[in-house]
Amino acid sequence: MKKILTVLLLTILSIGAVAFTQNKDASKQYASTVSTDNLLAISWQNAFCENNQHKRECRNVNKTAYSSSNFTLHGLWPQPRSRVNCKGDKKVWLEKKLYKELKEVMPGTRSGLHKHEWKKHGTCYGKSADLYFIDSISLLKQINSSAVRTLFFKNIGKTLTKKEVMMAFDKSFGKGIGRKIQMKCKNGLITELWINLDGEISKESDISTLLKSAKNAKGGCQKGKVDRVGYK
Repeated sequence: MKKILTVLLLTILSIGAVAFTQNKDASKQYASTVSTDNLLAISWQNAFCENNQHKRECRNVNKTAYSSSNFTLHGLWPQPRSRVNCKGDKKVWLEKKLYKELKEVMPGTRSGLHKHEWKKHGTCYGKSADLYFIDSISLLKQINSSAVRTLFFKNIGKTLTKKEVMMAFDKSFGKGIGRKIQMKCKNGLITELWINLDGEISKESDISTLLKSAKNAKGGCQKGKVDRVGYK
């Protein structure tokens, strides 16, 4: 009887040790604190592809594609910019429905952009890969439902100034918000918007609140053309 009890006790202790190790390993999958200082990088995909025609996501893009008339996701970057490649699981395992949505709003998944973004930036975000991308998509959708996306859509093929983009942000999200934005250009085309955010992010977050207390942005280009789908 004593032998049986000893075996049972050892078994229980062994199971407990395994569970502890697994939980300990799981806790290392992402940063221990949630990042509250972040930068959202969104792309105007038509311009990206004009400058990167060799990329898989830039082949056979048509006018009905989501990326032809909306901003797409580049990444959500914990700040400062030096905060990259944190310890933890570098692999991306996403729920099937989420991955399907991500492929639409982040065309770069075709060439592994989501893997790169998770490894370099997501591991420093303080949440799981699923939540990292859920939060990112939520922010992107709010931009694409605003006067900012409308401004770009109505001016495809034309030139926009940074002042016009800033005014669209002010109109959508509050006075002075345009100062939180940096506009990026390449070869005369607007390629990205870099948006400073302050505060913990969730899928329920109002981007206006995150923008309100964010730091002002510096640098970037002052004007550029809003490229249309296809190549010159």
